[in-house]
Amino acid sequence: MIWAGICATGKTPLVFVDPGVKINRHVYMDMLAEHCFPWAEQHFGNDWWCFQQDGCPGHKAYETQDFLRANCPDFIKVDTHWRNADGEWPPSSPDLNPLDYAVWSILEEKASWDEISVETLRKIVDDFPKRLKACVEAEGGHFE
Repeated sequence: MIWAGICATGKTPLVFVDPGVKINRHVYMDMLAEHCFPWAEQHFGNDWWCFQQDGCPGHKAYETQDFLRANCPDFIKVDTHWRNADGEWPPSSPDLNPLDYAVWSILEEKASWDEISVETLRKIVDDFPKRLKACVEAEGGHFE
């Protein structure tokens, strides 16, 4: 598996996870602490940024949510349990994850993370409000 993060002005280093490793909350928090947060600190400095993730089990664990509260200027909360609609992110939303709807296919085509330009990332992120609107119009269902 590969983990990555993007924003309109750059991308994290790729993190390669060994086959068979389960991305539980501990592995995920270690990945963020070792790779994401140092990159974000260097990239954003003291500027505000907001962390977004999907609803994978390791992402929505209570411990992970607490970890993000302690380490991010802001983050989009996910439902911690299917019975608790306490998140801000739809529970099954691949159409709203920029990595899922655009970046992974570019990476497959280019076969090189380093070749994805900041201009391409800016276009992807700028398209995000349109996708949010389409998701609302589809009442949270798939729209592609």
